[in-house]
Amino acid sequence: MLTGRRNLSWTLSLLTSRRLLISKSSNFNTVLFSSASSIVPSCRPSATRSFSFPTKSALPRSSVNSLPSCRFSLPARRTDPMALRDVLQVLEQLAPLSLAESWDNVGLLVEPSKSRPIKTIMLTNDLTDAVMEEAEALRCDLIVSYHPPLFRPIKRLVQKDWKQRLAIRAVEAGMAVFSPHTSWDSMKEGVNDWLVAGLGSGQVSVLSQAYSAASHSHKLEFMVKTAEELNAVMEELKACEGGATLQYSDRRADGSGFHVSLTCSDSALTPIVQTLLRHSAPSQSLCILKLEKPPLPGHGQGRLSVLDHPVTVATAVEKMKSHLGLVNLRLALGAGRTLESSVCTAAVCAGSGASVLSGVKADLFITGEMSHHDVLDAVAAGTSVILSDHSNSERGFLAVFRERLAVRLPDAVQVLLSKADRDPLQVV
Repeated sequence: MLTGRRNLSWTLSLLTSRRLLISKSSNFNTVLFSSASSIVPSCRPSATRSFSFPTKSALPRSSVNSLPSCRFSLPARRTDPMALRDVLQVLEQLAPLSLAESWDNVGLLVEPSKSRPIKTIMLTNDLTDAVMEEAEALRCDLIVSYHPPLFRPIKRLVQKDWKQRLAIRAVEAGMAVFSPHTSWDSMKEGVNDWLVAGLGSGQVSVLSQAYSAASHSHKLEFMVKTAEELNAVMEELKACEGGATLQYSDRRADGSGFHVSLTCSDSALTPIVQTLLRHSAPSQSLCILKLEKPPLPGHGQGRLSVLDHPVTVATAVEKMKSHLGLVNLRLALGAGRTLESSVCTAAVCAGSGASVLSGVKADLFITGEMSHHDVLDAVAAGTSVILSDHSNSERGFLAVFRERLAVRLPDAVQVLLSKADRDPLQVV
């Protein structure tokens, strides 16, 4: 037993030392100019550390008896409330706001003037008068409303507009309001992945790919003749960059000086080019390349699933009723299809999905709402359509997100689902 513990300690120590060696050499031949705030890494320690070991069943039989017996004590969960900024940081980690569509209005929409610890959070699909009354009665500190209650620009805060009235009530009650909207749609394992899972397992792909919000958008390549010229040029570039991040690498070219490769942002491109044009060698050799943003696998709007086990249209309807918790759905059968027709592929988009689903080849579309003519187009192409009404295609994800959020917050923070939140349309 003692030998096993010593071996484990030696192994962890060796891994740590190797990690340090790799860290020290990882920035070889790369120079980074940055303001002080951007080069200081976040040193905030994680609340817990986990160690994964293979189970006995996963190891060869000969090695089972040689496993050391180890027990780790994990730190206790925090029991104190959190500041609003810390809760927002957790929300951003779960679903980065950079994933939201450019037209959307996401993030912190209402911020109280007096900060207070966050003890109660309410999740809702829509912030309505009924939901606000519920939040006031429960003394909520933060409302996470999937749909942004404030969307279009406003010039005044008055009582006659119901959305502005809700914002005023939130301020008066000292409640913050946050909206994630399309960042939840786009994220991996988000609203759309939850929606398509209602039909069962399958090979799922993204319909409208999301891309990384890369800070560097251009690559510049040029030559300088001497090390002195290289230093002079880079000092000027550092000054014109205004302290923002500027990254470059250089290599000696045989007999012709140094070849420099530099990346920069859109805003820095013009002053950097103007600086380089003032130098003879760089101006004669300058080449500018536009960098494409890398795709984020699994992130984006809409999903297409090639089902592992095809179902009939009738079965798909029943599965979605159960998944969404609804008694009724609206169905349009594709041309030449019946309730017994097979569904091998299904495309989904939570909310109003016509623009994302347009032109997609699938046996079945599932969304909240589509216009009459969009439904006719799908049916003519042989695609059946299931409509649930807008928010019914989204609301069920709130319970999934509640679990993800709750485990990342202290025990003193309560995360609730609104009981007053519901789709405004009902079948009567």
